[in-house]
Amino acid sequence: MAMHQFDDEVEKLAHQVLEYSLVRLKNDPPLDGPKSPEELEKLAGQTITAKGLGGEKTLTLFKDVLARACISTDHPRYLAFIPSAPSEYSNLFDLVVGASALYGGSWLEGAGAVFAENQALRWLADLANMPKQSGGVFVQGGTIGNLSALVVARDVARKKHKDRLDQIRRWVLVASAESHASIKSSADVMDVHLLLVKPNQDGVLTGPLCESAINEFKLTNPDCEIFAVVATAGSTNLGIIDDLKSIGTLAKQMEIWFHVDGAYGLAALCSPTTQKLFTGIEMCDSFIVDPHKWLFAPFDACALIYRNPRLAKQAHIQKASYLDPLEEDKEWNPSDYAIHLTRRARGLPFWFSLAAHGTDEYAKAMDKTMETAKQAAALIKQNPNLKLLIEPQLSIVAFERIGWKSAQYQEWSDKLLKDQIGFVTPSAHNRKPILRFAIVNPWTNVSDIEEILATL
Repeated sequence: MAMHQFDDEVEKLAHQVLEYSLVRLKNDPPLDGPKSPEELEKLAGQTITAKGLGGEKTLTLFKDVLARACISTDHPRYLAFIPSAPSEYSNLFDLVVGASALYGGSWLEGAGAVFAENQALRWLADLANMPKQSGGVFVQGGTIGNLSALVVARDVARKKHKDRLDQIRRWVLVASAESHASIKSSADVMDVHLLLVKPNQDGVLTGPLCESAINEFKLTNPDCEIFAVVATAGSTNLGIIDDLKSIGTLAKQMEIWFHVDGAYGLAALCSPTTQKLFTGIEMCDSFIVDPHKWLFAPFDACALIYRNPRLAKQAHIQKASYLDPLEEDKEWNPSDYAIHLTRRARGLPFWFSLAAHGTDEYAKAMDKTMETAKQAAALIKQNPNLKLLIEPQLSIVAFERIGWKSAQYQEWSDKLLKDQIGFVTPSAHNRKPILRFAIVNPWTNVSDIEEILATL
């Protein structure tokens, strides 16, 4: 089987792959942009054939055509959505993980990888002042992380109310009206009711607001049972942090699960300057944070951490005769703590960079991005055409272009990318179109912000 032989052709290709990777890492990334299916069909043609194109030709096709039809998320002026800015060490080690054929689902098969991942998870848990017995797993992304945690929350509630399950018409999940779309998706997948609570005038969800909404809901739905409340620690759109302490206090009083979606914002726990913004995180039953967003890891890695991992294992463990060898209580099997079985050791690139650089460097990089955000906000306030929505708490800078309608925002965004200046997509707040800079890349400098603002 020629496919599995390391011959001269494979060795030549290996050098070419490594050369391409090193060039990509050493040089400023191109911004690039998408092409239509018709354009790609014309440029790439049919790539899957009976005889194959050969490694060298296929790599050239990727470098010259396919990669150039993707926007580089690590470009310093990629400021849309939530970008990714992997450290050089994490990118390099991602190559190692791919070459090592590691299975990260069980201790039996991947003890060394799981040990390393767990140390990275422990660092995150300690930042949140979670108890020593806490732990979790790296999953694909925030959507899977939130869903997995909420599945555990419902499982715990079902066991708590096992004597009256026939009386509960529907389970209810409480979250902010400004919560991430993945919370609604989780509710849909789980077939539970989502009670969305309007935050205060600053966009912050609080315990009293949740309590008021819950009490009102129960008046007309006495046969529904609240099983969890979700707070957001750094919203995707504006970077707003909910009042974690008051929400956690309410959850404890009601004896329901308290989950924190910190996919973007909780990364800022690693900076002493912003840790105080997350007071109350230590009260949660579970939380997520995505290292591939603002902790300088490559896609895809969401850290999901539970206060009591045993509860997660009871909800998620898969049982089958062929899995019996893995059922050792003293062993930590990552497949037991989320909605997955097979998994790559996706936390290793993050672990490697964290171990190699040390945590102090992470705090410095975090502070650099937040300082750039503050400078961007100052520039926006000086521009007569622009209006800053709120002062950035973290690294998202949201603003309006005075006098523009939705179509003008989109036309500007399209031209900005076409001119290869930057990638900034329109969003909306209070039903009005806005722009936002999501600054998570330490390579992003004030000069990059100035270049974009000059087009407005």
